[in-house]
Amino acid sequence: MTDWTDASAAEFLRHLFTQAVEASKPEARIAPLLPPPPEGRILVLGAGKAAVGMARAVEAHYADAPRLSGLVITRHGQGEEPALGRIAVREAAHPVPDAAGLAATEELLALTRGLGPEDLVIALISGGASALMVAPLAGLTLADKVELNRALLASGATISEMNCLRRHLSRVKGGRLAAACAPARVLALLVSDVPGDDPAVIASGPCHGDATTVADAQAVLGRLGLDLPRIAAALASPEAESVKPGDPRLARVESHIVCSPQMALEAAAEAARAAGVTAHILGDALEGEAREAGRLMAGIARQVVLRDQPFARPCLLLSGGETTVSIRGPAGVGGRNVEFLLAYLLAARDLPGWALAADTDGVDGGAEVAGAVGGAALLHAAGRDPAEALAGHDAHSFFAAAGAQLVTGPTGTNVNDFRAILLP
Repeated sequence: MTDWTDASAAEFLRHLFTQAVEASKPEARIAPLLPPPPEGRILVLGAGKAAVGMARAVEAHYADAPRLSGLVITRHGQGEEPALGRIAVREAAHPVPDAAGLAATEELLALTRGLGPEDLVIALISGGASALMVAPLAGLTLADKVELNRALLASGATISEMNCLRRHLSRVKGGRLAAACAPARVLALLVSDVPGDDPAVIASGPCHGDATTVADAQAVLGRLGLDLPRIAAALASPEAESVKPGDPRLARVESHIVCSPQMALEAAAEAARAAGVTAHILGDALEGEAREAGRLMAGIARQVVLRDQPFARPCLLLSGGETTVSIRGPAGVGGRNVEFLLAYLLAARDLPGWALAADTDGVDGGAEVAGAVGGAALLHAAGRDPAEALAGHDAHSFFAAAGAQLVTGPTGTNVNDFRAILLP
């Protein structure tokens, strides 16, 4: 297609996002990874935004297995209907944990007691599990974890920094869930939402040894400038050290990446090429401040438009990963994807083209909205100053006024951010 309009370009980019999300749903990928029923029990434990769909696939595969049970934790409002048969579903808060998550995690940990070598534990872990599966170290309260989460979300911490701290302040993360299941066999099926798809980082690695140390976690706390005395005191206790790679309790853990950000980008690229548009994947692990990432992408787009380098037009630029937003001062209704998009449009306002930025779980930051889509015309469509909206972390409000929001509802998966820039 060559004669793009604002409407047709937005429709095309929405189609690509839909294809990316569909390719990231794990249900169809679960069955080939499941072993024959063991002599003992099958215990399904999980957490995350894709946990219910994954659990449903496990139940269907083991429909004739008599000793299957378990529990998964998902976000409030995502328990889904119809209910599962033999696997219980609990709902909790995300991204800041709540009492429901604490109670559900205690219930989940209780199920690990009494497991033997003949039993099989299937751990279903997807994005969001770090907040949904909450079990503070002894001496810490839920309020302490909530304070830490809020501080981390406002600090601009990377996902790796967040998870380093979480692994050392939890009774379930940093390999502790798998250790609690020993001597049973553990099969961990993971939907990755982190740069690099490292199993020890996905959901803070509940089933995987942690190579970072308490000293690393203390360094993160200092680097971010977070004054949290109770957290600092907990990190000084012997119980704060996580389970390390090579620990004998992890000897029977096997893990598989079921879906990843790269898979989503490749699905979108294939859909674009089918429509006659050349697609280039710039990376699935882009991090950094959202607005700076937007400006960086505008610089790449400018090089393409003005120099035909490094790509010729027409083309599509795809990227994934997880940016961050450091909040300094009052903030409106924002999110990292819409902040990226608004910064991109401001920096590329004189260039032809359109862009979409959205979270594959359907929720971006402070709104139940996946993201937004459109071109430079949006900068004049909201009836307010876009630079002011960006400075005030109020991009969701801006795009709502411009009629450019991308609303999907919960998608049942999470492979993090999806960004697409169409240059005609």
